Amino acid sequence: MNKQKSLKDALSHIKNGDTVMVGGFGASYPFMLLEGLLATDVGELTIIANSMGHEAFVTLMEAGKVSSVITTFLKGNPVVLKMYADNPDSVTIIPQGTFAERIRAGGAGIPGFYTPVGVGTFVEEKKEKRTFADKDCLLETALKADVALIHASVADKWGNCLMRGTTKNFGAMMPAAADYTIVEAEEIVPVGGIDPELVTVPHIHVDAIVKVGE
Repeated sequence: MNKQKSLKDALSHIKNGDTVMVGGFGASYPFMLLEGLLATDVGELTIIANSMGHEAFVTLMEAGKVSSVITTFLKGNPVVLKMYADNPDSVTIIPQGTFAERIRAGGAGIPGFYTPVGVGTFVEEKKEKRTFADKDCLLETALKADVALIHASVADKWGNCLMRGTTKNFGAMMPAAADYTIVEAEEIVPVGGIDPELVTVPHIHVDAIVKVGE
């Protein structure tokens, strides 16, 4: 099945009020997809991303498309800092390791897990606490999303993806935790064009592919 689509067709799946995971780390976010999202009329989105500091997220928030955020890092985004000050319940800050594990749990069908990370800090507020081997732990629930947006170096037409560098950070695990995954790929090749040993995300988790620059 050829999953290559136009940017407009791929993003048409996103609806008002959706929860959207955005893979990547540093400068490896799916910027074309984020710019395309800005041109749509959807809003009231919940964004799940490792950092909200990049200009692409600032622009989305300034456009009024984001109603809540789940992230590990706020610095560099004055809009999300103001959102946090005005309505703390709209912004959830998670330790980065816990963030990764909550996404992985979502993709694995694990509803929750216990971790000692965050005990004795604001992270433990409103969370169940249990003791294991004399160590206090917090219950963390899985993260899932309606849509995941990720960047890949290469994708084949079925949706198998090869990801390099920091694009693997969170982007490799988010597709399994989302109901619908859109991939922007620098290169799209025929099926079989990627060595199976190098596939980072298998096609079963990918619903739409968009070529960067098209």
